[in-house]
Amino acid sequence: MEKQHDVDHAFFGQPKGLQYLAGTEFWERFSYYGMRAILLYYMVSAATHGGLGLSQTTGLSIMSIYGALVYLASVSGGYISDRLLGSRKTVFWGGVLIMLGHLALALPIGIVGLFASIALITTGTGFLKPNISDMVGNLYSETDSRRESAFTIFTFAINFGAFIAPFVCGWGANSFSYHLGFSFAAVGMLIGLVFYYYGGKKYLGNDGLLPTDPIQRTELNRILTWVGLGFGAFVIVLIVMHGLHALTLDSFVSVLSIIALVTPVVYFVVMLRSTKITKVERSRVWAYIPLFIGALIFWAIEESGSSILASFALQQTNNNLGWLKIDPSWYQSLNPLFIMLYTPLFVWLWTKLGTRQPSTPKKFAYGLFFAGASFLFMVIPLLLFGTHAKINPLWLVGSWAIIEIGEMLISPIGLSVTTRLAPKAFASQMLSLWFLADAAGQAVNSQIARFYTPGNEMGYFAVVGAVAVLASIILLFFVKPVEKLMDGVR
Repeated sequence: MEKQHDVDHAFFGQPKGLQYLAGTEFWERFSYYGMRAILLYYMVSAATHGGLGLSQTTGLSIMSIYGALVYLASVSGGYISDRLLGSRKTVFWGGVLIMLGHLALALPIGIVGLFASIALITTGTGFLKPNISDMVGNLYSETDSRRESAFTIFTFAINFGAFIAPFVCGWGANSFSYHLGFSFAAVGMLIGLVFYYYGGKKYLGNDGLLPTDPIQRTELNRILTWVGLGFGAFVIVLIVMHGLHALTLDSFVSVLSIIALVTPVVYFVVMLRSTKITKVERSRVWAYIPLFIGALIFWAIEESGSSILASFALQQTNNNLGWLKIDPSWYQSLNPLFIMLYTPLFVWLWTKLGTRQPSTPKKFAYGLFFAGASFLFMVIPLLLFGTHAKINPLWLVGSWAIIEIGEMLISPIGLSVTTRLAPKAFASQMLSLWFLADAAGQAVNSQIARFYTPGNEMGYFAVVGAVAVLASIILLFFVKPVEKLMDGVR
C-alpha cells in the first residue's frame, strides 16, 4: 500500500511535509551561515570593539577547525538516529543544541561562549544535517518521480537561507554589536524549531519517530566502553600536553586537526580489510580514494571563504564605494548566490550532454582546476596593486564565481558517486566518508592558514592555488585507471 503522503500534492505538487522540512532547513542554514559570516570578525576584533582580541592566525585556524568538527559530528548523527532516537527526535534536539550554541555567542561571556558554541553547534548540526535530508527522502516511495524535484526545492531553501543570513546578522553586528548579530542567528533557529515541531506533528505522520535499528543493551555497553576509552585517551593527551607546557589554543586546534585527518584513514582501512565486501566492491573503494583526496583539496579551498577570503574582505578590499558601503560579512552570501544561479545551468548541461558528459573522475579533475584557479585569480590584483592596497570588490566576486563552478562539478557529483561506489555492508559509513572529506579539508586549512600573514598573501594564494591545479592535472592522468577500478560505475 502506498504511503498517504505519496499522494499528497498540497505544496507545489509535493507533500505538505516537504514545506516544513525545507522551512526548518532554511532557518537552520540561516542561523549557521549568519553566525559564520561574523564569527571571524568577532574573534579578531579588539575587546574595545566588542571582540575577543585573538590573533588573525588563531582566528583563521579556529574558523577552519569549527567547520571540520561540524562534519565530523555528522558521522555520529546518523548513527544516533538509526540506533537510539529516531530521525524526528534527533533533528529536534539537534536544533535545540544549535540554538543554545548561538545563545552562548549572543551572551557577553567571552572565550567561554566561543568554546560553548563550538561544542553545542557542532554536535547539534551533526544531529540535524544528515537526518533531515533522510526525512525528505522518506516522504516518497522509491518509484515516486517527484523525489528529485523535492530535493531541488530543499536545496534551494538551504541556499536561500544561507544567502540572506549574512545581510541580517552582519547588519546587527555592524550597527549594534556582535552579540546582537549572534542573537539573530539564535532567533532564526528558534523559528525553525517551532516550524519543525508543529509542522512535523501535523504532516510527517509516524515516520522517524522510532529508531530503524534499535540498539541492544549488550551493544550499548560495548559502544559506551569504546567511547569512554576514546574520550579518556583524548583527555590524557591534553593532560600530558599541559604537563609539558604545550597546551595552547593553537596546539589544541592541532590535536583536533589530527583527529579529523586520521578518522577517514581508519574508515578506509576497516573497509578494505573487511571480509564483508566482494572483490568488485573492494576495487570500487580503491577507486574512491583518489576522488576522496581530490574532494579534500577542493574543500580546503572552498571552505576558505569564511576564513581566508573573509579576512581579505575585511583588510584588503575597498568596501567604501561612495554610493555603496559594503559590510565585509555580505561577501559570505556569494557562495549560495552562485550555487542558485549555476544549478539550473548545470542541470540543463548534464541533461543536454546525456551519456556524452564527462565521467566522474574527469568532473573531479575539472572541479579541482577551478578551485585552484579561484585562488590564482586572487594573485592578479596583488601583483597589480601590491599587498597594501585596497582592491576592488569585483576581484572577490570573481574568485567566488570561479570556485562555485568547481563546487557544481564536485559536490553533487561526489555525493552521487559515493552512494554508487559504496559496498552494501558499508553504505552508511561510505556516506560518512563524504562528510569526512570536508572535515579533513578544513583540518588541513586550520594548519596552512597559519601561513596567511600580512605581506605573504600573494604567496599563499599562489602556492595553494598551484597545488590544486597540479592535483587536477595528476587526477586527469589517472582517470583511466580510476574508471577501471570503478568497475562499471560511471
